[in-house]
Amino acid sequence: MAVEQPLTSPPGETTRIHDIGYRGYDGPRLGRAYARRSLYSQSLRGAYGLGRSVKSKVLPMLLFAVMCVPAAIMVAVAVATKAHELPVAYTRYAIMLQAVISLYVASQAPQAVSRDLRFKTVPLYFSRPIETADYVRAKFAALASAIFILTAAPLLVMYVGALLSKLGFAHQTKEFAEGLVSVALLSLLFAGIGLVIAAVTPRRGFGIAAVIAVLVITYGAVSTLQGIAEVQGHSGAIAWIGLFSPVTLIDGVQSAFLGATSRNPGGVAPSTGEGIVYVLVTLALIAGCYGLLVRRYKKVGL
Repeated sequence: MAVEQPLTSPPGETTRIHDIGYRGYDGPRLGRAYARRSLYSQSLRGAYGLGRSVKSKVLPMLLFAVMCVPAAIMVAVAVATKAHELPVAYTRYAIMLQAVISLYVASQAPQAVSRDLRFKTVPLYFSRPIETADYVRAKFAALASAIFILTAAPLLVMYVGALLSKLGFAHQTKEFAEGLVSVALLSLLFAGIGLVIAAVTPRRGFGIAAVIAVLVITYGAVSTLQGIAEVQGHSGAIAWIGLFSPVTLIDGVQSAFLGATSRNPGGVAPSTGEGIVYVLVTLALIAGCYGLLVRRYKKVGL
């Protein structure tokens, strides 16, 4: 119970000091790891509109359905026709629907970080106990996990359907695992690029437009240049041109090492040496995005 302790004041003054019984916190302190996990969980849920308004759920859930429905249709066709193989390889599915994935990243990357910048809540995160690196790791991991769920769910539908169709278990499992490796790498790369772009501006609309420009326009430009190179007989340049787009980077990695068929003009796939360059560039981009985010939020937290 608060105890009032009035002090003697000169006539005409009403100033008083009250002892309202504040005490220090003696309970358990969960620390940075708990705060980081909580931020990760909250951000992952937010990427699908969970815990938010119905309006916030519409687009991510719609895009999730758009990703999964074609896979279910392919499985149904394979079962009905008693096919010996699925119409589309696991490693090809995400590349085919890269426009849907790009739209998802463009819509959710700004949602993950732009609101914190716009409402200036980032310094509150860094006050205690979370630090800059914790915030970046949680946001990066959350968006990468959300993209992985988006891209791996249809592969799981295809895999389960293939097993129900009594296709070869060992063969399907191997291809399914290769597909998961491919979409995991894609998720990390797209999440890093999306967050770096979205963290530049607190305006969500600008972030959405910029992410779409980087992911979609670069793919169109690279594909056009590759087509020109093929027509002019410079097929050796096709693989090197593919280094300049996130989508063609992932396509090159899986074409070189995961048994995928390249979508480059003429089906030109990177050689093993070129594939190693693709892997190194992809990993460097992921690490570079993480470093840029840490640098960005060190300034934000000041």
